[in-house]
Order: sequence, then C-alpha cells, then structure tokens
Amino acid sequence: MLLSEIIILRIKKVGPISFRDFMEMALYYPELGYYNSAQNKIGADGDFYTSANLTADFGAMIGRQIEEMWQNLEKKPFKIIEYGAGTGLLCHDILDYLETNIPLYDNLTYCIIEKSTIMREIQKKHLSKKVNWYNSIKDIPEINGCILSNELIDNFSVHQVIMEEQLQEVFVDYKEGFIEILKPATKELIQYFKTLNVHLPKGFRTEVNLEAVSWIKEVSQSLQKGYVITIDYGSLSAELYNNRRSFGTLLCYYKHHKSDNPYQFIGQQDITTHTNFSALSHWGLQYGIEPCGIVNQAEFLLALGIKEYQNSTLNNNPTNLALAMQESLINYRLLMDMGMKFKVLIQQKGVPEYPLSGLKFLNSSRALYS
Repeated sequence: MLLSEIIILRIKKVGPISFRDFMEMALYYPELGYYNSAQNKIGADGDFYTSANLTADFGAMIGRQIEEMWQNLEKKPFKIIEYGAGTGLLCHDILDYLETNIPLYDNLTYCIIEKSTIMREIQKKHLSKKVNWYNSIKDIPEINGCILSNELIDNFSVHQVIMEEQLQEVFVDYKEGFIEILKPATKELIQYFKTLNVHLPKGFRTEVNLEAVSWIKEVSQSLQKGYVITIDYGSLSAELYNNRRSFGTLLCYYKHHKSDNPYQFIGQQDITTHTNFSALSHWGLQYGIEPCGIVNQAEFLLALGIKEYQNSTLNNNPTNLALAMQESLINYRLLMDMGMKFKVLIQQKGVPEYPLSGLKFLNSSRALYS
C-alpha cells in the first residue's frame, strides 16, 4: 500500500489530521516515510546536498572548533554527540581531522543518535573507529563535550498556523484530493508566540516547531558540561515573521527540484522548514544553556581559517588546475550559497566565558531573541 493511501485511510477513520501529523507520517512512517525508506536521499543521485557532501573541509573546520572546545574543558575526556548523521560523512571528516591530535583523539568518544535502521547501515559502511550508535541521548551517560546537529531541526514535524481573527491551525482532510481546513489553535501554539513576543498580522501563515523546543530541553538536561553547535537553515524571529515570509518557509525537495507542495510525492520527497534560532536560544536559556552567539555558516568557516586550510592543500598540488577550479566551485556553494542561508548557533553549559574562534565575526548587534 502506498503511504498516501495509508494517510487517506487514517483521515477517513479519525477525521482531519493536523499538518504536523501529516508531515510526521510523510517523513517518518515505518519503511515508507521519506527518512525511513531505502531510497537514496543525499548527493547527486538524491534530492539535496549537505555541506559535508561538498567537501571534507567542512568537517575539518568543525573539528578545529571542537579542538578549542576541548581545550576550554581542560583537555579532559570528550564526547561528541551527533544527531541524525546522514550518510556519516561529517562524522568521518571530523574524526579524520582530529586523528592528528593524539591527546584529544585518544580520549574521544563519538556518539551518533540515529533512529533510522537504514541510515545506520549506511553510516556503518564507512564508520567504525570511535563511533557508537544510540536511539536517544538519554542512553548516553556523563556528557562532557559537544552536542552537534547539522540540518536536523529543519526536518522536525511542524504545526502550521494562520492568523485570522484568532490564531488558526492547519489540518489536512481528503475530498478527492488532500485539502486544508482550519481549526482554532491550541493554547500551546498561542503561548509559543506570546513567549517569543511575536505578533502575527492577519493573513500571516507560518510554522511552529514544538519538537525543537522539546529537543533543546532534552539536550540541555543531558549535557553536563560543554557546548551545543546547531547548524541549519533558519533565522531569528525578526526575519522569520517579517511580511515577506507571510506564506511561511516550508519547502519540499525532490530530485534537486524545490516546491512548496507537500501533498505530492508523499514519502518520496523531503519536507523542510526554517529553524527559529530565537526560539532555540530562548528555551535553551530557560533549561540551563547559555547562548554564545549566532553567525552564518560562511562567517563561521572563514573565522576558523578554511581559506588558509584549503590553500595549504593547493600548495601541495601547485600544478593541479582542476583542483583549484573545483575548490572555487565548492567555495561558491559552501560560502556564498549555502553559507549565507545556513546559520550556526553555539550554546554552552558550565564553561567559563572563553571566546570561540568560530564566532570571531559575531555581530554584537544581532540580538538572539529578536
């Protein structure tokens, strides 16, 4: 049975379902949901690229930032916890870089939180040393180190809302095709905007990622001492709820083509929304982790010296014109395209206020809660 048919049967049985429940089934339904299916998702033959797919230099720069974090934690045994590691490329590149730092590497444990059996098998094909797999961060004891996510939160299932005379939530019904209907929003959804001091104008459509709030709570409570690095599409509240975003941020990716229609290619396309970094900062602080700052990905990578790192590689191959051209193309995507769209938020717990190299270009006027 097709996943779309399963969703239709559920609607006929229980009535209209929230968009959040529709998205959850489309992405995570056992064996048929996008992230639990066997289809290739990442890379040239998939639906989208990640920064780690472009170059190992991305993982090396995160490795550099982790080295500094390890030093700030007095060079004690260090754990890296990566949520949703994709094909495992980022983990591979971080470990490959850190392997040259023997005192750190010898005291390092890399933990991947991955619920998808299929993705675990893909990861295990080229990851072995230092790596353990878990279903939940709650299964990992005594976390002193860094919790890392790259393009994770944009795939959490979200509630969709529209402001009319009062806040309305989008539900999905089926009448010879999927249709949307509106119901009054719950107190939890209304409170989300009140807490962030956000006032939506009439007709404004947007998303509420309550799972991100639950996630940052879980992360905050599990981390004993160290840092959280969150890399994702997204913005602060001031930009997310700007009038130019009045139709929301939801996008679907199918064979490298974008659309805003989640009701086609169900189970075969990725569905994403922008991350609200103001919300992560606010609730992180509520649960005990302090924001260090937020920069875009280009600022983060340049601050950590990616250009110098790449030049050292080119200097070892001075006559390799193809390598230089490839680097130029990679940098356009990594720094100019994805680099401007992705943000890097760093938070900390139980660590003195050491400056972090990746935040060197931090704009102090960029208020995290705006």
